[in-house]
Amino acid sequence: MLLRALVLLALTLAPTLAPTLVVAAATNPSGLPLPRFVTIKAKASNVRVGPGYQYDVAWTYQVPGVPVEIIQEFDVWRKIRDMDGSIGWVHQSVLTGTRAGFVSKDAGDKVALKSAAEDDAGVVAWVGPGFPVKINSCEQGWCAVVATDHPADGKPSNYNGYLPETDLWGVYKGESFD
Repeated sequence: MLLRALVLLALTLAPTLAPTLVVAAATNPSGLPLPRFVTIKAKASNVRVGPGYQYDVAWTYQVPGVPVEIIQEFDVWRKIRDMDGSIGWVHQSVLTGTRAGFVSKDAGDKVALKSAAEDDAGVVAWVGPGFPVKINSCEQGWCAVVATDHPADGKPSNYNGYLPETDLWGVYKGESFD
């Protein structure tokens, strides 16, 4: 008798709960958390005004490695926001989970890339607002990064060091990953 009552209750509630489950799945098809940071992986990546090839191209990223924030998902399309606040849609195939960032515009004229994740650590290099970095990991408010200098008259130089998460666009406050 109790089993029959539970089955009837489940059947009665199922139509009420089912739309909620469908909506939840439809708003996040990947199952990954939103928002989250990723990078553009394709050399020429079209950003569209809507989630589909039928929508106009708003702009095109011309280089890989640009960090963007996924703020919404629809099927295989990702709504992204870049450092400047521009928003558009890209196909999931042009994105990668590799982390990158920019030195924040609010960080000051020059920011010390530190030799260790400590305020009093030595300076490896100086970077300015908008300087791109590859983010290897973040922990306890510091991020291990690689800053690559591309001088006009020489070959690129990589500088490994640490930046406070507060000086980066491309990580969330308190975020830890490796």
